[in-house]
Amino acid sequence: MERKGILLLSGGFDSPVAGHLMSRQGLLLVAAHFSLEPITDDAAATKARTLCGILGLDRLYVLRVGTAFAEVANLTNRRFYFVLTKRLMVRLADAIADREGADVLVTGENLGQVSSQTLASLQAIDAAARRPILRPLIGFDKQEIVDRAKAIGTYEVSKGPEICDLLGPPRPSTHARLDQILAEEAKLEPDRLVASCLTGVTPERLKGNGAAEPISDARRTNA
Repeated sequence: MERKGILLLSGGFDSPVAGHLMSRQGLLLVAAHFSLEPITDDAAATKARTLCGILGLDRLYVLRVGTAFAEVANLTNRRFYFVLTKRLMVRLADAIADREGADVLVTGENLGQVSSQTLASLQAIDAAARRPILRPLIGFDKQEIVDRAKAIGTYEVSKGPEICDLLGPPRPSTHARLDQILAEEAKLEPDRLVASCLTGVTPERLKGNGAAEPISDARRTNA
C-alpha cells in the first residue's frame, strides 16, 4: 500500500530537497505552502508552484496565513514567534492530511540552523502534531542541502531572500520549553486560527509547467 505525506513546502532550499528525498523513498506527496498574504504578495506561492513542477508534485494547497501569523506576533511574546507559527503550520498540515488521507508530515527542518530547529524547539513543535513528522534533512548542513538543490534543479528557483521571518523577533528564543509555549499559545485561539486559514482553501492541480487550476469538490472526491 502506497503511503502518503504532506510536504510543508516553502520557497527556500530545504523543503524541496526534503520532498525529493522522501519521494525517492516511495512516499506519495501532496504539498502545502504557507503564504504570508495579505502581508506580502503571492511571489512565494508562485515559487512553490514552480518547485512542485520540478519535483513532479501535481497537488498543492496554498494557505494564506499572514493575518493569523500577525495575530501570533501581536498577542504573544515575540521571542517564541517561530515555534508558535510552526505549531500552527503543523496543525494546518494535519488538517490537510485529514482531507488527503495522508499518514505523515514532511518538513525541511535540520538541526540547529535557526531558532525553531533546536532540539527543544523541535520537541515543542512535535507536540502539536497528530501524525509523525519526518525530517530527512535533520543531520545535513546547509552546504549539503544547497548542493542537492543544485543537483535536483531547484536551486535557481529557491535562491534569493526569504520572507518567512518578516514578523519574527530580532532575538528569538532558541530553547523554548513546552510549558512556555503552551502558556503563550493560551493567549491565542489555535482552533479558530486553523479554521480561518482553511476557509475556502481547495487543492490546486498542477500541470507540468507549474501552472495551477483549482480542483472542484466533485473532482476532489473522485481524485
